[in-house]
Amino acid sequence: MSTAQSGRMNDNDKSITGFAMISHAVVHTYELSIPILMVIWLAEFSVSTAILGTVVAVGYGLFGLGALPAGILVDRFGSRELVLACLAGMGASFLLLSAAQGIVTITIALCLWGVAASIYHPAGLSLISTGVEQRGTGFAYHGMAGNFGIAFGPLLTAVLLLFFDWRLVTALLVIPAGIAIAYALTASFDERAAVQAETDGGDIDENAEGQMTLSRFVADSRALFTLGFTVAIAVVMMNGLFYRGTLTFLPDVLSDFMPDIAQQLQLFDPDSPMAEEFNPASYLYAGLLMVGMAGQYVGGKLTDRIRTETGLAVIFASLTVVAVLFVPAAQAGLATLLLVSALLGFLLFSLQPMYQATIAEYSPPGERGLSYGYTYLGVFGIGAAGAAIAGFLLSIGSVWQTFVILAVFPAAGAILAIALSKTGDRRS
Repeated sequence: MSTAQSGRMNDNDKSITGFAMISHAVVHTYELSIPILMVIWLAEFSVSTAILGTVVAVGYGLFGLGALPAGILVDRFGSRELVLACLAGMGASFLLLSAAQGIVTITIALCLWGVAASIYHPAGLSLISTGVEQRGTGFAYHGMAGNFGIAFGPLLTAVLLLFFDWRLVTALLVIPAGIAIAYALTASFDERAAVQAETDGGDIDENAEGQMTLSRFVADSRALFTLGFTVAIAVVMMNGLFYRGTLTFLPDVLSDFMPDIAQQLQLFDPDSPMAEEFNPASYLYAGLLMVGMAGQYVGGKLTDRIRTETGLAVIFASLTVVAVLFVPAAQAGLATLLLVSALLGFLLFSLQPMYQATIAEYSPPGERGLSYGYTYLGVFGIGAAGAAIAGFLLSIGSVWQTFVILAVFPAAGAILAIALSKTGDRRS
C-alpha cells in the first residue's frame, strides 16, 4: 500500500511540508504585525484612517501584484531559491522600517516588504501541490503554520511594544527571517514527487519549463483561464477583499469594545509606561488569529473529504452572517465579543486551504506556479483594496455600517462558489 493510499505522509511530504510551514509562518508574522504597528502610526504621525489605509493597501497590494511574476519564475526555476529570496527580502524591509522617521519611509519599506513577500505563496503552494502526495494534509499543516505566524506576529509585536520603542521592535522582527533561512538551507526534498506519482512520470513537458517568453505566457494564461478557473479566481478575490478589509483595522476597531482590563485587574501602575502601552485589543486580535489555526486545520482536512466548492459556499455564507452580527454582538458584552471574534477567526481562515485546493483542481500540474500567481494576484493584490475600502468606510460611517458593507464580499463569494460547482471544468 502506498503512502497516498494509506493516508500517511512519506519523508518527502514531511520535508516539503516542514520547509513550507516555517516559511509560511514567517511571511504572516510580518504581514499581521503591521496592523498592530498601525495603531501607533495613527497617533504618532497624525494621519487619518483613510490615508494610512491607502498607504498600507499599496504595500499589501504589491504582496499580491508580485505573485504573478513570481508564479512564472516558480514554473521556470523551482521553489526553493525563490522562497529563500523572499525570506531575505522581508527581513531587509523590516530593517529599513526600523529606521523610518515618517510616513514616506514607512510607505517605501512596506512596498519593499510587499514585493519580497509576494514570492512566497506561488512558490510555497506550488511546491506542496506538486511535491506532496497527501496534498490536503499538506495544505492543512501549511495553513496552520501560517496562522501561527498570523497570531504570533501581532502577539510578539504587542509584547515587545510594552518594553521597547516601535522602531527597535521592527528591528528585532528581522530575527525570525534569519531563523527561517537557517532552517531552509538544511531541507532536502523532491519538488515534483507528487506530480510524478499522479502521472506515472508521464505527461508534463519538462523541457517546456526552461524558457518563458511573452508569447508562451499569453498562451499558457489563455489555456489556464477556462470558465472554471476564472470563476475560482473570482471566488478567491472575494476572500481577499473581505480578509484585508476586516483584519487591517481590526485592532483599532476592537479597542472601541474592549473593557479596560489593565485598570480593572490592576495589572500595572496607572502612571507607568507599560500601562500606557498595554492594549488589550491587540491580545484579543492575536487570540482571534490563533483560533484561525483550528480553522485552517479543519478546512484542510475537509478538502480531502468533501467537494471544495460546497465547503466554500457554506463558509462564505456563514461569514456573511458573522459580519452582519459582529458589531451588535461586540456591543452586547465581553462574552459575546469573544465568541463572535472566535467565529470570525475560525471561518475566515478555514477558507484558505479550501480555495488553495480548489485552484489545484482547476489548473494543470505543469502550470501550478502560474495558477497560484494569478490566485494571489487576486487574493492579496486586488484584495488589498479591502484595506483602503475599510479605511474609507470607517472615516465616513460607523463600524457597524462598515462591517455590513464588507459582508457583501463573502455573500458574493458564496454565490460564485455555487456557480463554480456547476461549471464542470475540473482538471484533476
